Amino acid sequence: MERVCLILNLLQESIDGITLNEVAQTTGLPKSSAFRYLWTLENHRYVERDEDGTLFRLGLGFVGMQSRHLEILRERARPSLEHLRDTFGETANLALLDGSHIIYLDIVESRRGVRLAASRGHREPLHCTALGKAIAAQLPPDRVRELLAETGLPKRTANTIGTVDAFLAELTKVRRVGYAVDDRENEADGRCVAVPLLGTQLPAAISLSGPSSRFTLQDIKKAAKTLLGAAAELSTNPVPQQRIGSRG
Repeated sequence: MERVCLILNLLQESIDGITLNEVAQTTGLPKSSAFRYLWTLENHRYVERDEDGTLFRLGLGFVGMQSRHLEILRERARPSLEHLRDTFGETANLALLDGSHIIYLDIVESRRGVRLAASRGHREPLHCTALGKAIAAQLPPDRVRELLAETGLPKRTANTIGTVDAFLAELTKVRRVGYAVDDRENEADGRCVAVPLLGTQLPAAISLSGPSSRFTLQDIKKAAKTLLGAAAELSTNPVPQQRIGSRG
């Protein structure tokens, strides 16, 4: 148990992830034993690997234990969301991966009479939302496949991505350009652009959404640049993490 806590504390202190060698050196375990610990934690979703499978980091199993950290993130993100709403006149969102779906942590609605807005606590699948794509693009492909196997790829509109391979190809594009787009894939008259919050140690993203009749693809490109700047600012000072086993 002591070595498990040591491994989890090591993972918690790392933003980018740690290697098997680092775990073995820190714990004093043989690499084979260190790998068995990590493999067990990974099976219970407390640890996940990067796309290359070489770096280990905290997994989604801890999300439910981080309610205070999520509240801190929401408080820190709120001014950015309000600024995004006021700059573009569209609804700004903050969301997190919760299980196999995204969940909206905060929403700053557009002041326009016609607007696109979910409600706080609302859940959506990954495959048809810009927020889901932005978050999924940071996960290993095998993990994405597992999540899609749980939810399927229900067809929300004629534009909804319908196959796992097409979704993985979409994530490759997201990683290349740095942002994700939902172009009338979740709602027939809706568009959304989202970017991940890298460096927060949480599978989170922020977005702007609006009616497709008003929020054009050119608007999406402009909004993406501003969203990337806001995400970089939020990620510069990561949400403080409580050490495993500490109190407070």
